[in-house]
Amino acid sequence: MKRRSLLAGSAAGLAGGLALPALFPLVLASSAFAQGDALPSWNDGPSKRSILDFIARTTTGGGRDWVPVPERIACFDNDGTLWTEQPMYFQVVFALDRIKAMAGRHPEWRTQEPFRSVLADDHTALAALGEKGMLDVIAASHSGLSTEQFRAIVLDWIATARHPRFKRPYTDLVYQPMLELLALLRAYQFKTFIVSGGGLEFMRPWTERVYGIPPEQVVGSSGVTKFVMKPDGVPVLMKEAKVEFIDDGPGKPVGINHFIGRRPVFAFGNSDGDQQMLEWTAAGAGARVMGLVQHTHAVREYAYDPESPVGRLDKAWDEAVRRKWAVVDMKNDWKVIYPFELK
Repeated sequence: MKRRSLLAGSAAGLAGGLALPALFPLVLASSAFAQGDALPSWNDGPSKRSILDFIARTTTGGGRDWVPVPERIACFDNDGTLWTEQPMYFQVVFALDRIKAMAGRHPEWRTQEPFRSVLADDHTALAALGEKGMLDVIAASHSGLSTEQFRAIVLDWIATARHPRFKRPYTDLVYQPMLELLALLRAYQFKTFIVSGGGLEFMRPWTERVYGIPPEQVVGSSGVTKFVMKPDGVPVLMKEAKVEFIDDGPGKPVGINHFIGRRPVFAFGNSDGDQQMLEWTAAGAGARVMGLVQHTHAVREYAYDPESPVGRLDKAWDEAVRRKWAVVDMKNDWKVIYPFELK
């Protein structure tokens, strides 16, 4: 795509009579193109070119693919799309660490499953307990707290926990190319959302600092919360051990409709759990991008798919091939993976 087309998009916006404050992001974005590469951590290739072409076409006033600013909705999965998800989902690691921290108050857990397996670091036995075992772990580690208490615990864990392979905070393991993409979309007045199977209240405390995505633009799985008036007259929201909503698979388009109220024109995921979100995005009229991140770099990150129990990419891959969705090959499409590689 030629640089001139993007500069023309900003000129067309001026001609279209946009309010002056709304023009600032467009001017900044166009300046980035004029000075160099807007996605410097991406290798030139079909994926990068299709993204840049989409942004140019949908933000050029008067063009047939113009998307009005209120409809510029971009949705991203989190685990495996915006940050690493191996060797297990990071929220699962958080839950296991919470059980260990709470064990002193629960001596019965030494013999009671699934807690016995967690305390023994017996991941094989824990996996054998299946979904119910993990739901019991999540319920015990995420409930009985006010939302403020839970937020503080999450922030403390994010600040102190370290990934077993990289020995870095988990928030260091966000993808630099996706940070650039999020920033570029916002520069062109797209509103960026996280739509994740991860827990709403696990993500919201840190997504604004890490991704620039505020808590009100995070859609995720949630548990039941209850309004409680404490004896001192202070109201709190208490987290209960009940599931309210699972934002995964077919739940993702439901969550988008319920919490966002607009169909995305741009959506990225990395696994079968994102297939329905991408299908929902594709079903709309006009120009749109549906994309998958494929994990192919065993040296700098991980190489897996389609058999991995974490981030399985099988059926969604078939759909991507059939529908000609964008597939980002991490090894070939990204120059760097993590921000710390730039230092």
